[in-house]
Amino acid sequence: MSKIVIKLDEHTFASPDRIERITKKIINEKNNGFEVVVVVPFIHLIDEKLRQYAFTLSENPIQRELDSIRSTNTQITSSLLTIALNKRGYNAVSLTGWQAGISTITPNRNVLIEHIESENILSHLRNGEITIIAGGQGIDENNNITLLGEGGVETTAVGVAVAIDAERVEIYTNETGVFTADPKIVKDAHQIKQMSYDEMLELSLLGSKIIHPRAVELAKKYNMTIVIGSSTENVPGTVIKGEVEMERNLIVRGIAYETDIIRLTVGYDSYEQASLASLFTTLADNNINVDIIVQAVIDGVKPTVSFSIDKEVFAEAIKVLEMNKQLLGFSFADFEVGLAKVSIVGSGMVSNPGVAARMFDRLKNEQIQVKMVSTSEIKVSVVVPQDDMVRAANALHDEFNLVEELV
Repeated sequence: MSKIVIKLDEHTFASPDRIERITKKIINEKNNGFEVVVVVPFIHLIDEKLRQYAFTLSENPIQRELDSIRSTNTQITSSLLTIALNKRGYNAVSLTGWQAGISTITPNRNVLIEHIESENILSHLRNGEITIIAGGQGIDENNNITLLGEGGVETTAVGVAVAIDAERVEIYTNETGVFTADPKIVKDAHQIKQMSYDEMLELSLLGSKIIHPRAVELAKKYNMTIVIGSSTENVPGTVIKGEVEMERNLIVRGIAYETDIIRLTVGYDSYEQASLASLFTTLADNNINVDIIVQAVIDGVKPTVSFSIDKEVFAEAIKVLEMNKQLLGFSFADFEVGLAKVSIVGSGMVSNPGVAARMFDRLKNEQIQVKMVSTSEIKVSVVVPQDDMVRAANALHDEFNLVEELV
């Protein structure tokens, strides 16, 4: 019998009525002949209440105990769903991360799945039980409960699917699938039928929040099909897989954006004083992620290095630069706020030269200033004034014919 893994979103558990509705979709999959595993998410409302209790008792609670407290969050949601399924006459069982056999490691302070011993999950499936797993958690070599962090629930779903040799992973969201752009800012955005892993990974890294890059990377590694669809509507979702059929031979498949980008510029008195390795190693050692990098070295002009960072790390980045100014050898640091990043993504770019030129030409015609540029084989990103972000996204959506109905 074929197996599927379903990952639910937080909105599914907003009320008892919504839990009842999602049980019907799960039961439909069971009645269609699938063995079903469901991975449930954290509920932020529950999480915040639990954290309040902990910080009432201590200003600096131990991380191990905070992880144990937070792990009960998804255990609660898995039990609630199990109860709802049992009420409808279906055998279901809830499992914690460790009961599901999820072992973790923590290299570089990031908790990762090391191995999933799937026998317990498979045993419950053989018994005809719908198996509900608390997502985003596991157990380390010292039997401590660990949390997988951002994207951990989706990564759990993909990891479990690989471990039990499932046919696919279904990611239930508020949307019916992946769109050519965010429908909130591009009114003509349409749902995409299929996307490659690489295209979805780029969109996720560039600001799309529909699925975390960690989950896409894992799915690509093991060639696990993902279907992103609606938790409420019974309509086909977007299939994420290795090879896809090009829709009308579109070169660009999607538009993504990120707000609150800051450009930092570091200047040197001479080229000999400029060391990119020292600069970016220092920033990395302080957990400051840098995105687009532009170096300017021109005869007769003092060299500069500009790079973009997220607003959340701006204050820390300035602090780190000031503390290490003498070591890094720069003479000044400047910044520009009020920026956004807009990106186009499509695997068709590889074999179609001139895509970037079209992008720049359209933005020029729209009188939108391009501050920075970054490219790869299947994406082009530009940093523009944030006030122009929505206009830029809509213009590029139109330029690359994404306003057409996809067949």
